[in-house]
Amino acid sequence: MVAGSSEEQQRLGRLSALSVYRQEAGGQRLERRRCRRCRVTPLSASGKRAKARLQRYGAGSGSLEPEASPPPPPPPSGVAPPGRVERDKTRPRRIPEVEAPPQPPPSAAASPSRVDPAKARPKRSTEPEAPPQLPPSAAASPGRVEPAKAPAVSPERKRQARGRPRQAGEGGGVVGLLRRLGRLEDSRQQAAELFRWLVAPVAPEEFLGRYWERAPLLVRRGNPGYYAGLFSTADFDSALRGGEVHFGTHLDVTSYAEGVRETHNPSGQALPAVVWDFYQNGCSLRLLSPQTFSPAVWHFLSILQEHFGSMVGANTYLTPPGTQGFAPHYDDIEAFVLQLEGKKHWRVYSPRMDTEVLPQFSSANLTQAELGEPMLETVLEAGDLLYFPRGFIHQGDCLSDAHSLHITVSSYQRNTWGDLLEKLLPAALHMALEEDVEYRQGLPMDYLGYMGIANSDVVNSRRTAFMEKVQSLIKKLVDYAPIDAAVDQRAKLFLHDCLPPVLTQSEKAQSVYGFPARWQDVGPCDVDILITKDTEVRLLRHGIVRLCNEEAGVMLYYTTENSRVYHKEEPRFLEVDPEYTDSIEFLLSSYPNHVRVDTFPCETLEDKISLATLLFEKGILTTKKPLVQV
Repeated sequence: MVAGSSEEQQRLGRLSALSVYRQEAGGQRLERRRCRRCRVTPLSASGKRAKARLQRYGAGSGSLEPEASPPPPPPPSGVAPPGRVERDKTRPRRIPEVEAPPQPPPSAAASPSRVDPAKARPKRSTEPEAPPQLPPSAAASPGRVEPAKAPAVSPERKRQARGRPRQAGEGGGVVGLLRRLGRLEDSRQQAAELFRWLVAPVAPEEFLGRYWERAPLLVRRGNPGYYAGLFSTADFDSALRGGEVHFGTHLDVTSYAEGVRETHNPSGQALPAVVWDFYQNGCSLRLLSPQTFSPAVWHFLSILQEHFGSMVGANTYLTPPGTQGFAPHYDDIEAFVLQLEGKKHWRVYSPRMDTEVLPQFSSANLTQAELGEPMLETVLEAGDLLYFPRGFIHQGDCLSDAHSLHITVSSYQRNTWGDLLEKLLPAALHMALEEDVEYRQGLPMDYLGYMGIANSDVVNSRRTAFMEKVQSLIKKLVDYAPIDAAVDQRAKLFLHDCLPPVLTQSEKAQSVYGFPARWQDVGPCDVDILITKDTEVRLLRHGIVRLCNEEAGVMLYYTTENSRVYHKEEPRFLEVDPEYTDSIEFLLSSYPNHVRVDTFPCETLEDKISLATLLFEKGILTTKKPLVQV
């Protein structure tokens, strides 16, 4: 075989991953679009596509780039769909920014493996602008934002934006933040402080009152190291080299150009040489559920989930310069975009009609022609935050002078009043049928003759009586609705979704996870868990348990044995004797204080010690002092 020129060998080397994928997928070559950095062309729009994944911590739990079912057929040309707001295109639409006081990056934030986006940052005005006040239904507004007078920034908010003073050896960025939170005794306070840090300098109360489920929020911080230690391109590479990342399951390779969104996932393990070749050829990389591979992301989300009381997930997106990986679309989650490295150009659009305000499901990929004018257009830089509610269409593309790495933290998927009622109403009807004879009485023999669509325009006394009867029965259902039981069932599902808690070193020493049982010399030692009446205990976290009264008995669901992989384990629970429920409620109400075992409201001391030992062995309880001194 005669060797080709060195230039030809280099060209073939650059084509390897993308060209091999396309040959396996059908080998179609289209001349209408060429992939950046190479001459290989993407598959047609009808080619292989990734299925929408209903995964927690991944595409289903917060994937900002769903590939859903095809959209409904468009309306006739020139006719707006029902409920669509036609915007006045002569006026610009912008969301005023919130700028945090600038702060120097932590000394540990820069590393040889991380790109410092601050070097190419254009100058920005430091004058803060007030965030907009939008109505609850964003679709009811034509996108006009009337800026309010900029509120004064208090010294307290400035301190929050800059971060609290660090102690020696504590570190900055997310690493230092998590260490500071670990010193707080109450997990609810930890969660609240983490959320405060996430949206700073906007106060949580202001965020919930003005933005949550209502309008986007843009926060410019001027601090590239704000998220330092959460996740980086070096962490991305480390995950690939760990050998556990697989295409489709953990990683998506995507591209979007000339209105065509494609997924280029081969099968099998995502080897670094193949993945980085895709990236070099202009493909975006979406790492699903980075908490599976990153302890920092796991720790971050495990705290934040207690604040939301709903599953919190994440995806990371790495985009090459000058490319876009995903089509415009909207999602069914509340999205917090944290720009980690580089910068990215974002466009956000209001919901187009009332049915797209707070939708139950994500949209299909949309075309540019369906979008209209963005209500927000901005470039996120490292340390910045962009929040938008579910239903707000969005798209992001990378500028030509820098790559982009961001993580999207998401929550509140299917966590609505309607979802609660889906559990509650069938249970209410079941109880009504059991307890109220009126619900078991037969329908009128001739009701088919005057009810139904064919008779909907008929007005007579029999139809009126029938309708009034149905309304009466529906109203009575409230009396049979087991509201607390339905909430407990939703909490049970939430606990199954939860990430397991991350323990500090002191918590490990005071829990079963640090218990020093081991093999020494000729046999095991320090095996016995000696809890006495004087042992002081408390729950590891407030949100790790839930009592549910079910048909099979009283169940205590808990999260300490959950996996970092979504639903890898079945729901964990203990069947609890009814006489123990008061003691568990006592532990919940006493948290975060420690209580002596002999103060449990059980009948006998033996029961008290038995319950405490069982909960300790499951990692639910910790002791004030280690049971065994090593």
